[in-house]
Amino acid sequence: MAGRGVLVTGASRGIGRATALAFAARGDRVAVHHRDSEALALELVAELDGSGHLVVGGDLADPDTARRVVEAAVAGLGAVDVLVNNAGTSLLHDLTEMDFESWRAAFDRTIAVNLSAAAYVTYFVARQMLGRGGRIVNVSSRGAFRGEPGQPGYGASKAGLNAFGQSLALALGAHGISVATVAPGWVATDMSNEELKRPRGAEIRSQSPFNRIAQPEEVAAAIVFLASDQAAFASGSILDINGASYLRT
Repeated sequence: MAGRGVLVTGASRGIGRATALAFAARGDRVAVHHRDSEALALELVAELDGSGHLVVGGDLADPDTARRVVEAAVAGLGAVDVLVNNAGTSLLHDLTEMDFESWRAAFDRTIAVNLSAAAYVTYFVARQMLGRGGRIVNVSSRGAFRGEPGQPGYGASKAGLNAFGQSLALALGAHGISVATVAPGWVATDMSNEELKRPRGAEIRSQSPFNRIAQPEEVAAAIVFLASDQAAFASGSILDINGASYLRT
């Protein structure tokens, strides 16, 4: 069982899928998490380099499920040395267009999936990292800084994830656990590809001077680096990966 044990949440597609492939390519063993896309997760495991990979499933917004998923990953991998909190949702909840109950339901679900679930998984993973160290990388968004008018819960959840990660970087550094964050802009996933086909697709691409959006593999490369021993001292950092589409000071 060469390499580290890596748990990637939300790994059946998009950034998570590219991240699982990247870790496996360097010799790590990967627990591929999905919520309700087991077929895609199994297909991905079949594509991963090496052996010792497994699929774990469940809605991480439920604390008991989060515990069970981590326990299954630890049992299958021997230990989780690297956690990538990638699972997320992006539900529209425009305050100006929705009734309160519909708006609240979408807001609450967004916070639960993007922030609370990441916190639950991190707790259980970090507890088994104590005494031996590890790496945690959170997947945030430029929306944490620039705002998301039609999805305020998304911006709030990602800003919360940034603060959560930095708080844990302070709390866990003495235990040899580094915590870092990537903050992508638009990334070429199934969801964004549909948006790019619409009339505003050209405007989205033009937000970056490269006149394109990121590929999942570009975000995955940054995640793999932040999870490396060479990047341990980057703990507490938030790395923007948005092609200069949004610059913060």
